[in-house]
Amino acid sequence: MQNNNNPWYWIPLLNFASGFPYVIIISVSVLMYKNLGISNEDIGFYTSLLYLPWVIKPLWSPFIDLHGTKRKWFLSMQLLISIAFLIVGFIIPTSQFFMMSLAIFWVAAFASASNDVASDGFYLLALTKDQQSFFLGIRSTFYRASMLTGNGLIILFAGYLEHLYGDNQKAWSYTMLFVGLVMTFLTVYNFFATPKAELPIKAGEVEEKNFTTVFASFFKKKQIGLILAFILLFRLGESQLLKMLTPFLVDKTAVGGMGLATEDVGIIYGTFGLIALTVGGILGGIAISKQGLGKWMLPMILTMHLPIIGFILLAHFHPASVYYIYVVVILEQFGYGFGFAAFMMYLIYVAEGESKTSHYSIATGFMALGMMLPGMLSGYIQEYLGYGNFFIWVLLATIPGIILSRFLIFPKDFGKKVE
Repeated sequence: MQNNNNPWYWIPLLNFASGFPYVIIISVSVLMYKNLGISNEDIGFYTSLLYLPWVIKPLWSPFIDLHGTKRKWFLSMQLLISIAFLIVGFIIPTSQFFMMSLAIFWVAAFASASNDVASDGFYLLALTKDQQSFFLGIRSTFYRASMLTGNGLIILFAGYLEHLYGDNQKAWSYTMLFVGLVMTFLTVYNFFATPKAELPIKAGEVEEKNFTTVFASFFKKKQIGLILAFILLFRLGESQLLKMLTPFLVDKTAVGGMGLATEDVGIIYGTFGLIALTVGGILGGIAISKQGLGKWMLPMILTMHLPIIGFILLAHFHPASVYYIYVVVILEQFGYGFGFAAFMMYLIYVAEGESKTSHYSIATGFMALGMMLPGMLSGYIQEYLGYGNFFIWVLLATIPGIILSRFLIFPKDFGKKVE
């Protein structure tokens, strides 16, 4: 299978293996720490610091770009992530689990960021331009599906164990051991499924390029100031929403939450949320490949951000029926799947040219910075404003990115499939 470069064999689970550790480290850890007694302020601050490896990955991405093959890199990093999750599982029952697990998550985060660099580079090198635009929706869908697997099935599993044992530490310990085994399976699958589609960099090619020139060339792109501002601000609202959404769903109604059980959150995101995301992601990739990024940039951005209004309504009216939550989550997940395709396609455009792997990594590094800094403050903002006003603030925070998107210059038919 390694010599058959059929993207349907390897794109789904390779991108699943990029998103899965990310969602465990950045998102599932939020609920885990919440149920283990950690405060919203500490959760928001410390779990947002885990973004840092994705922020600074451009500093070592040229090393990945210039040494060895992307395939060897992502397989090695996925194995390291598997081991790290297993270690966290054994750490949770200890008295110092919070800081010790954070330290191991940091190791896993660095490995995951490196895995992303190599996987992104492999995608750009192994596929033609037409294939890149066509599979963008599939790629982003399986990446997001891995996040819903974490926020859905893994959380559902943890909730089941919480009720089974009546001991949250034991439940989350077993959950993280299971996560480590899932990551091990993904590593083994990708070893057999991914093609050997590249050759190692030759010594002469390494001498022609170096870290400084590769890094500096990114900042010579046209409109670089506007590009960086857009990348940093595009997810200003989403970065805060993602950190406080799970606490909102599980917090008691007395403090403004929805009062859901752990397994309820898993069911909501792991069923209809997953279906909505899949449909949205596929439609987003198809839309761009048929008509180009220019036509769909603004509609996709609005589709991604407007469902925040649903959480504002939930926080203010607290409907008794869980079906209202289902509706809001379905709209939010569809909007994310459909809308985020535009942002990722634009990052591919930004990375065009020589050293596209490193340049794509730099762009996503700035994206991670735009997620980390607001996320660190999200717990404090939520505690100050309360959930209702917090979601209003989150919606307002999406406006700068929408405005900046109107000033970006790029080929309107970028990503359109050539007939």
